[in-house]
Amino acid sequence: MTEAITDYFVALFQGSIPKELIVFIISMFPILELRGGMIAAKLLGVQLWKAFIICYIGNILPIPFILLFIRRIFKFLKKFRATEKLVNKIELRSMRKSEKVRHGRNLGLLAFVATPLPGTGGWTGALIASLLDIRIKTSFPIIALGVFIANLIMSVFSYGLLGLLGVG
Repeated sequence: MTEAITDYFVALFQGSIPKELIVFIISMFPILELRGGMIAAKLLGVQLWKAFIICYIGNILPIPFILLFIRRIFKFLKKFRATEKLVNKIELRSMRKSEKVRHGRNLGLLAFVATPLPGTGGWTGALIASLLDIRIKTSFPIIALGVFIANLIMSVFSYGLLGLLGVG
């Protein structure tokens, strides 16, 4: 799914904005995050070191805002019938995923964010941290490290570094 959505955005923006900006925008999107950004960077021929930095910044940029404001935004959106159901669904889904984080708390949050799979990552990690009342001065560094680790993993897979490491 991540690859299909990434391909769509690459096709949509390619030729109209710089390829680095495409990678940055994709990395900021929930669901796609840096997983999609690294795939897009490879498709667009962005150098690995540049892609790594762009994807990291793009993925980490929304995190403080999520940590600071998501509960207030959700509270506001629950006042409207049209958005209440969606917010409840997002909260319920996040709380189910939070079971993986609850037991290990900080280490669990790090592992959750660092695992580059659909449904994990900085956005969901920030949402879970917020819903579990993990303070921002604790959660942000953990999420930032998790995003960095996920970026390392995605760099290896997206840029075919396994061959350079003697694997595969």
